[in-house]
Amino acid sequence: MIRSLFFMITLMTIISACQDKNDFDKNFVHTVYFWLNNPDSKEDRMAFETSLKKFLNTSKYAKTNFIGTPPSASRDVVDGSFTYSLLVTFSSAEAQEQYQKEEAHLLFIKESSNLWKKVIVYDSQPSE
Repeated sequence: MIRSLFFMITLMTIISACQDKNDFDKNFVHTVYFWLNNPDSKEDRMAFETSLKKFLNTSKYAKTNFIGTPPSASRDVVDGSFTYSLLVTFSSAEAQEQYQKEEAHLLFIKESSNLWKKVIVYDSQPSE
């Protein structure tokens, strides 16, 4: 329940933060939370961010993207235990499937998977 609420609040915040709502593709939303092995390591954080940004800049399928870090939580319902969040939109579920197999995504995993201890993914599509 708390994770679902957290996901919805995060999604709504990101959507409302888009200056032009038409830039946010609502067809398929891919939200990923990363917990780094050494979250206090500046070197690990820099390596992770560099690899992630390179990947997102070269992806053929990822549209809107947002890289975030947890804010200081002031409420019990906010889960700030993750190190980074990533929100990516796609034109379709099929585009997201292609993204999973594309070279840029596979290279990111190869370069960075040793930096994280946990990853959780929430995918969503518009409700009918």
